[in-house]
Amino acid sequence: MELSKPDKMGKSRLFRIFLILGSVFMILLIIIYWDDVGATHFYLHTTISGPHSSRLPPEGHAPPNKIPEEDKDGSFLSDIDAFVNQFLEGTPDPTEQARVETPAHNQSSEKPEERYVPRREWKIHLTPIAIEKKQQQDSRKQMIRELCSSNSSLDFPGKNRTFDDIPNKELDHLIVDDRHGIIYCYVPKVACTNWKRIMIVLSESLLVDGVPYQDPLDVPADLIHNSSLHFTFNKFWKRYGKFSRHLMKIKLKKYTKFMFVRDPFVRLISAYRNKFEQENEDFYKKFAVIMLKRFGNYSDPPASVVDAFAAGIKPTFSNFIQYLLDPNTEKEMPFNEHWRQMYRLCHPCQINYDFVGKLETLDEDAEHLLRILRVDNVVEFPSSHRNRTVSSWEQDWFANIPFESRRELYKLYEADFRLFGYSKPEKLLNE
Repeated sequence: MELSKPDKMGKSRLFRIFLILGSVFMILLIIIYWDDVGATHFYLHTTISGPHSSRLPPEGHAPPNKIPEEDKDGSFLSDIDAFVNQFLEGTPDPTEQARVETPAHNQSSEKPEERYVPRREWKIHLTPIAIEKKQQQDSRKQMIRELCSSNSSLDFPGKNRTFDDIPNKELDHLIVDDRHGIIYCYVPKVACTNWKRIMIVLSESLLVDGVPYQDPLDVPADLIHNSSLHFTFNKFWKRYGKFSRHLMKIKLKKYTKFMFVRDPFVRLISAYRNKFEQENEDFYKKFAVIMLKRFGNYSDPPASVVDAFAAGIKPTFSNFIQYLLDPNTEKEMPFNEHWRQMYRLCHPCQINYDFVGKLETLDEDAEHLLRILRVDNVVEFPSSHRNRTVSSWEQDWFANIPFESRRELYKLYEADFRLFGYSKPEKLLNE
């Protein structure tokens, strides 16, 4: 018997009501899972992300790419994660966005069997890490925790602020690799060029002939510091808006975080050698001209670095130290990243780093870290001692710096010395 028109309209209206109620239920379900379960799964947002550090099995156990029984058919929570990712983002993954294709030479048609397959396998080691290396890391991290505590006698700007108090612009040194669950805080003049090479290879953000670079040393030198190749915390706000801090905290909790440090005074010497003893137009105009005018008795220094070097004019190391100690320097602009204090770049009191390496033990620390990250089958840290500034040079470099200035400089960088376990340079500071 054919339904009357009112009956048809009633069923149609009932169907629409059920559809609306179902949609509302799904939205509520997503909100409920957001901070409880869903948030803990939301830290990876790439379609080809590898295993995560918090999910690593003990060494010697089954490989992490084995699919658990409950996930073989795709879990309900995974579906929610995928929906939330698509709903909130609506754009490709940041590492996909950042990928840059370098000019290809002799480009040929790609055969299907030669197509690149992303490397997602993590290396499984059957032997444990040496206890000495673990104890060394525990000691370094314990030192930071103790000095960052409210009971510590060490006081420095920003010590007691929370992570939420840190402005986004001060988080631009935290590079994120979502493929492997890694966060690297880079410190200029502390092997950061080679570590950035490593991050580019791991994140596969730079392509040649459609294939990511596999050897860190093959990455073109002029692209290593290209900001578009590195997805940093500072870029989260633009991408995620009000969810950015929430995602940062999830990644900080779940990912493996590392940084490398160096003797603060030796780092200053290295920065001076690199930026002011070599022809660097940008640093000459921004900083050297100021140093020459204020401390070098040059009322009208040459306009370009080429002309200045040709005339034998350059700021001395003493001029550089005077510039750092001048109160007007930071009033005009924050310290440049090459001589800004390491704690101000990486915020060790707000971020609980899993690994703290040192330039003085770079090779062994790099080997240890890559093994912890389980990517030592994917990359090797480039070994380079070329033209490295060493601690034994300090006495010569500071020979013309007055003792009072040396003591002021130590006070300026004292937090770096103590947080990262560097002894106070007594011979430099006392007559």
